[in-house]
Amino acid sequence: MIEAALVGILAGVVAGMLGVGGGILFVPALTIGLGLSQVEAEATSLLAVVPVALVGAWRQERYGNVALKEAAVIGALSGLGVLAGVVLANALPTRALKIAFAGLLLLNAYQLSRRAISSLKERKRVERRA
Repeated sequence: MIEAALVGILAGVVAGMLGVGGGILFVPALTIGLGLSQVEAEATSLLAVVPVALVGAWRQERYGNVALKEAAVIGALSGLGVLAGVVLANALPTRALKIAFAGLLLLNAYQLSRRAISSLKERKRVERRA
């Protein structure tokens, strides 16, 4: 339990610094470091989102940044997404889940790289104007 908590904290800190979701780091850490199956690691990562989302929504609601009606619709429909995801995760072979997750990691790496390159280009444009 302590190892899992430390993995979660470390993944959260690194993910926050990189601007990505913690699951991108948390799931591989759980599968490689703690020996969980892909399904167990993904389920654990998704479950860890619940308290973070609740605290975030509570804090943002205090600032008036939450549209409660829309949030209720999304919350209600997310249950259907969870059920569909569980059925799909249990129906697919573990290898397919790992490949799909690897694809997600590659897509995330592409987006981070693109954002960094765009930021560098913008910085250079601003420097030329000055």
